[in-house]
Amino acid sequence: MKIAVISTGTWGLALSNLLSDKGHAVTAYTPFAKEKEALSLHYRHPRFPGVALNRSIAFSDDLGQTLADAAVVVFATPSPYLRGMARNAKGLLASASLVVSVTKGLEDDTFLTMSEVIEEELGNTEVTVLSGPTHAEEVVRKMPTLCVASSNRAEDARKVRDLFSNEYFRVYDSHDPYGVELCGALKNVIALGAGIAEGLGYGDNCKAAIITRGLVEIVRLSTAMGADRKTFYGLAGLGDLVVTATSRNSRNHECGVYIGQGYGVGEARNKVGMEVEGLNALKAAYHLSRRKGVEMPIVEAVYDVVYGGLDPVKAVENLFSRSLKEED
Repeated sequence: MKIAVISTGTWGLALSNLLSDKGHAVTAYTPFAKEKEALSLHYRHPRFPGVALNRSIAFSDDLGQTLADAAVVVFATPSPYLRGMARNAKGLLASASLVVSVTKGLEDDTFLTMSEVIEEELGNTEVTVLSGPTHAEEVVRKMPTLCVASSNRAEDARKVRDLFSNEYFRVYDSHDPYGVELCGALKNVIALGAGIAEGLGYGDNCKAAIITRGLVEIVRLSTAMGADRKTFYGLAGLGDLVVTATSRNSRNHECGVYIGQGYGVGEARNKVGMEVEGLNALKAAYHLSRRKGVEMPIVEAVYDVVYGGLDPVKAVENLFSRSLKEED
């Protein structure tokens, strides 16, 4: 099967490697000619030390060539650039293409999920979402990983499940793509908060509290927006939240640590060296909570630190000085 993967970032490359190992004809797209040349020559990525990518992967800087006759198109473009990429792809996709989004985030001005952005740009296309606790650095090393494929069309979810599943990557199917995507976006914001706490020198008690109460906030907002509550206690919700808020491989957690250590947001982003999706989703999460009248004190605290310049120590003090209440 011919498969186009739109992105040569770490997640795009890890999935290209997985699909290529399964015998599919994979072309991975990058808009950068020098990156295409380097990957084509070395089949290595600096974020994957010691790992050689499958040499059957083709790399291209020609979007039309990449998409021509592709039976499956996987969008792995970082959220700030996804709309532009989907717009460029319109008219280049084969009409029978199965479209998959593996990007996690919310558009900060429209509050749309990534599949909604793609569908809006492509028109008359149903996008299947693939999400869950999936660090690219582990998937490319073939470490055991579970995730979820979700679509409003059950047949498409099953197709994506079967396409990606192998001996180390197990995929479940789901009927709640909106909930799955909200999980994938909002958990990044909570992971920023957990990282900030770690950067301040706080311990596991605080991190556990942020993860647990952060999940409550995610459920509050997402169910108010029509998502299925049970989604948030599965792989796309609790699973992805735990791994993103605790792992050294998490860009969102790493960025939060730097902010907690006193670096400015721009400095922290630069030190991570890759896109930090939690920073991109934070505005949408904050404003959606206000629009829906949903209480999200951790999200608000992170927003005040990132966009209001509030001292992180003061943000924690504000959280602990809130009125005492029964646990919900």
